[in-house]
Formats: sequence, C-alpha cells, structure tokens
Amino acid sequence: MPLSRVRFVVTRAAHQAEELAQPLRNLGATVIGLPVIDIAAPENPQPLTRAIEQIDSYDWIIFTSTNGVRALGHHACRARIATVGAATREFAEQNGWAVTLTPETYVAEALVAAFADEPLQGQRILIPSAAITRDVVREELTKHGALVDVVEAYRNVIPVGASEAAKAVFQIPFPDWITFASSSAVDNLVSLVPIETLQHCKIASIGPVTSKTIRDHGLTVTVEAKPHNIPGLINAIVLGVQ
Repeated sequence: MPLSRVRFVVTRAAHQAEELAQPLRNLGATVIGLPVIDIAAPENPQPLTRAIEQIDSYDWIIFTSTNGVRALGHHACRARIATVGAATREFAEQNGWAVTLTPETYVAEALVAAFADEPLQGQRILIPSAAITRDVVREELTKHGALVDVVEAYRNVIPVGASEAAKAVFQIPFPDWITFASSSAVDNLVSLVPIETLQHCKIASIGPVTSKTIRDHGLTVTVEAKPHNIPGLINAIVLGVQ
C-alpha cells in the first residue's frame, strides 16, 4: 500500500475528520486524530436570527462551508444559492437548497469571478460565515453594487482537551505528516504546539489560502491539493510520499 507505515495527523473537526482519515487508512496509513477545531454557536445569535427572519429579502445566499449550511438550516426562500466547493454544494443540496452557482475552483476569488456575468447592482446577498473570515467576497461583490451582509453563523474554537492531546501526539518519534484543511486549523495547532516541533513533520495543505497561513507561521508546505478538496489532498499526499 502506498502509505504503509506512514503516520498522519488529521486536524479537522471531529465531525468532519473521517472524510479524510478513512481514505488514508485505506491506503495503509496510520491516522492520528487530533481535532483542533470545534464548531460553536455565535457569541451573539441575534444577527443570524434577524437574517433568517428576513431571508425572503435576499436575492442570493452564499455558503462558503458546510458549517454555514448547518447553521442556517433550511428555510424556503426565493434566494438563489451559491457555494464554494463541491462538498459544500453537495451538503447544501442534501439539506434542501437548490444550488445554482459553484465555481470550478474552491477559493473565494473564484466565487467572485463566477459572479462576473450576474447583474449585482442593488442585489442583496447573505453570507452566513465564521466569526473570523476573509472579506474578499464581500469587498469584491460590494464593488459591483451588491448589498452584502456577512453574518456570524458559527465560531471555530479549540476543543476542550486539545492542548493535552497535542502534547501527547507530538512526541518523539514525531508523526510523518500533518494535514490541514483550513487556516483555522493551522492557527489553532500553532497555538498549541511549538513551531520548532511542527517543523519535524511534512505538511499537506488543502489549498492556497491554507498554504499561505502555514507559511505565515514559518512552516513549509510539502504538498498542496489540486483540486482544493479532500480527494485532491489525498492524491497530493500519495504523490508526495512516493
């Protein structure tokens, strides 16, 4: 098996980890689960509640992650739906949202480009998002005349017990690889484990935004997924190990 005797740390949230962990095991890898992200409700739920109450006033809803879909639930409305990434699209459709726009690549800039042929002047757009998120989509769509509401729908927090778990994982002999599927996971793990320790491991990144965060912390990206999704990440890892 191509990943036999290779040890991987999977940093995704517990409810998302198996999407990456099981395929790695199927390829012979030893997978160490270390969730460094947990999903919590917004500190102030009122903006999200108001957005839901006014959902028929929006022309578009943009989901940038499955967590945004989960937070909004399903409310019948006239809005058209856009998603970032095939996984988010699939999850949204499974939850009753009819998705009309998904860019071919899975980054915010590609979503902005996908709106190039849409008349955005005066269009109301809702983005249910994380508490800390990039403003690329809002800024660019606003330049084209859209009225964009980015509403905190959830928070990425460090799980209880993650510090002790991380200390147990990053002992000699260190894991061979660390996998990152989001910038939040990078930031959270770096807050738990010294950079000098993480430098002993190869790093697999799901895409350019996550890779930039990795490099900003002084770490090296060994492989980057292309396309920027979980299957692309697995393929990049297999090629990187060979």
